[in-house]
Amino acid sequence: MSTVKKTRKGVVLRLEPEEAALVRALMEQLLELLGDPPGADDELAALGISGDAKKSDDPVLARLFPDAYRDDGEAAGEFRRYTEMGLRGGKREAADTVLRTLGTAEGGAAGIDTVLADDQAQSWLRALNDVRLALGTRLDISEEWYEQAAGMDPRDPRMAMFAAYDWLTMLQESFVRAVL
Repeated sequence: MSTVKKTRKGVVLRLEPEEAALVRALMEQLLELLGDPPGADDELAALGISGDAKKSDDPVLARLFPDAYRDDGEAAGEFRRYTEMGLRGGKREAADTVLRTLGTAEGGAAGIDTVLADDQAQSWLRALNDVRLALGTRLDISEEWYEQAAGMDPRDPRMAMFAAYDWLTMLQESFVRAVL
């Protein structure tokens, strides 16, 4: 069972091997969804400006990068042009931090045991939030999702994703309590 707690050394994170594997897989999927950063030869990208920023047709990306102006498509596009690249970079950086701290943690049959600096714990919080948003969007999570999951056939392939979403919610709450 995962634990997250604040100590004088930092935020202590303990994960079972299966939990660490789930987090690793989800972070890798998030990075794949976010795509590669722009190439070094892109002059606009070097300034943090996207040449072709538009709202994604993928509901998950649309949720991770919502329009700033719902009633003004032109203003939303212009805002996205100047902000989305930085936002994507921040999300990549947070997911990379999670993967890096998982990779350097002591592991084995007993699981993962590591101490995170405050900035690393904040990255974990941001990355967990992004993964939960992505998973929640794919599952079409609503206020009644507990009832929906409770009424599902245990063999339903979505059941594992609902369980993962529930566990991520608990892990994120543990991080919130630890960093406050």
